[in-house]
Amino acid sequence: MAELPRSPITVLGLGAMGRAFTREFLGGGHPTTVWNRTPGKDGELVAAGAAAAATIGEAVRASRLVVVCLLDHRSVHEALDPVAGALEGRAVVNLTSTTPDEARELAAWAKGHGIDYLDGGIMATPDMIGQPPASLLYSGSRTVFDEHGPALRLLGSADYFGEDAGLASLYDFALLAGMYLMFAGFSHGAAMMRSAGVPAAEFAERAVPWLTAMAQTIPFGTTAVDTGDYTTDVQSLDFNKAAVDAIVRASRDAGVGLDAIAPVKALIDRQVADGHGAESFNRIFEGLKPVSAPPLG
Repeated sequence: MAELPRSPITVLGLGAMGRAFTREFLGGGHPTTVWNRTPGKDGELVAAGAAAAATIGEAVRASRLVVVCLLDHRSVHEALDPVAGALEGRAVVNLTSTTPDEARELAAWAKGHGIDYLDGGIMATPDMIGQPPASLLYSGSRTVFDEHGPALRLLGSADYFGEDAGLASLYDFALLAGMYLMFAGFSHGAAMMRSAGVPAAEFAERAVPWLTAMAQTIPFGTTAVDTGDYTTDVQSLDFNKAAVDAIVRASRDAGVGLDAIAPVKALIDRQVADGHGAESFNRIFEGLKPVSAPPLG
């Protein structure tokens, strides 16, 4: 039996990520139309079978599904506002990095123009797209997610977080915050070791297994964070303050800047100063959580 033709897809934005999306859609058998704000990035994709649109209007009219991967929130509006009429009745999946509130604003804009909108966060680098480690997070229109799920899963695993268009973005940026702080912590440690002439590559051989092991302990602290009960009989904030204070002294002795470790020290110092030194390190969460956080559950 002959395979049914796959639905057409349009990709707006041909940076490294947009080009990776296009290659996966083409590989999955979807006729794919591409458009970029500046010319010259579609040659390889056209050679692989993509259709190049001369204008964004032509691009969005070519497909019922339009995948957007541009620079930022403003660039999405600059691209889509002039073709809002042509997008009416179509599905837009926005994979541009936008804040949760920006994603919600785009969802409201799309609804006002009769556009079905799904927002997404990309937990992958361009070279990971289409490979098992790639994960994409979605929220917004359930209809778009269900109807176009097979195509979206060509890019990586796909998880849906509900109708709030900003929730996928919130997960995305929260996960990235943890990643960037981890990388900053590694850089601080590598700077300390450089004072003794140890290369970063050599330090990484010990840092990676250590950080991996410590990451496995994260779930053990979540009950304290979620319940607000930070009682502990091991490694209290007083204990951790002594350790971090020593790290700060060692860093200064090595001539290393404190930009990465100073915020951690400040979080600990604040909780200790408020009388919580006997409680667990997880209590630093209290210095970070939103003042008007909604109840859990």
